[in-house]
Amino acid sequence: MSVGIGLGCAEFPFSCAAAYWRWIDMCEAGGVDSIWQTDRIISRQPFLESITTMAALAGRTRRMRFGMNVVSLAFREPVLLAKQCATIDVLSDGRLLPAFGIGSPLAPEWEALGMDTKARGRKTDECLEIIRRLWREESVDFGGSYYKLKGATIAPKPVQRELPMWIGGSSDAAIRRTARIGTGWQAGGDPPAEAGRVVAAIKAAATEAGRSIDEDHYGAGFAFYFGCRDAPGIGRAMDAYAKRTGRDATHAFAVGDADAILARLAEYVDAGVSKFILRPLGGDDDEILAQTRLLIEQVLPRAEARWPRRPKVTDR
Repeated sequence: MSVGIGLGCAEFPFSCAAAYWRWIDMCEAGGVDSIWQTDRIISRQPFLESITTMAALAGRTRRMRFGMNVVSLAFREPVLLAKQCATIDVLSDGRLLPAFGIGSPLAPEWEALGMDTKARGRKTDECLEIIRRLWREESVDFGGSYYKLKGATIAPKPVQRELPMWIGGSSDAAIRRTARIGTGWQAGGDPPAEAGRVVAAIKAAATEAGRSIDEDHYGAGFAFYFGCRDAPGIGRAMDAYAKRTGRDATHAFAVGDADAILARLAEYVDAGVSKFILRPLGGDDDEILAQTRLLIEQVLPRAEARWPRRPKVTDR
């Protein structure tokens, strides 16, 4: 199994743009696989908007791939989103990793945008079909309950012949959706055992649908910190996660040394996950950069030695 370790941001943890770009440049030079941006539109906390961030990353980087974790499709217009993704893929020479989901029913966007959570699954399915067809077909007619198109086309098409379409979520509907049209799956805070259950269910459902998903296209993520749980802000972050999600925070944070982080990676790898989005924790710019440097120096080489990457085949 080929393991890839990317880094991501949930809330924007930096004091300014310059600090963010120092972090990106460090990741680019240090061999980080990819960069991921959490999608959040309505929030009192600072979050970068995902699509514009992907466009900026396309211009700043030359090697890393990048994606959004994950775009809530019910909040987006599918034709515009398909066009944005195609443009970013062209300008980055095929390095975009789009990932989509239905969004949490607890997200503040539903009330702020005056939208009904009950329709989010059906709207997402229509969006996914529209986006996938616009990327591939010259002219798209579509008649759904929420969207209607006649002779729609976008150009240029994505550079990647089969632009990845990763799907998030662990519900039965998300499993079926991933098996039917996804090229990969991204866990949403699932512990290793639960992620393993979903991976197995997706594989079974894909087989029933006459499809297969690459063994390397199952992802998960967690926050990491080199140090102890008593460090300023770490225990508070774990408590806040548990309160917000109702889940045990232990699996969502790897706190300790390089061995602790590698052990958490191994738990997920054993469950069938091989792509990771790790989030550095820190109280300021310098600490986040220091945490990232430790990961690059102490974890990435050992992960590469333990789980060597397969040669990449460019799908163009």
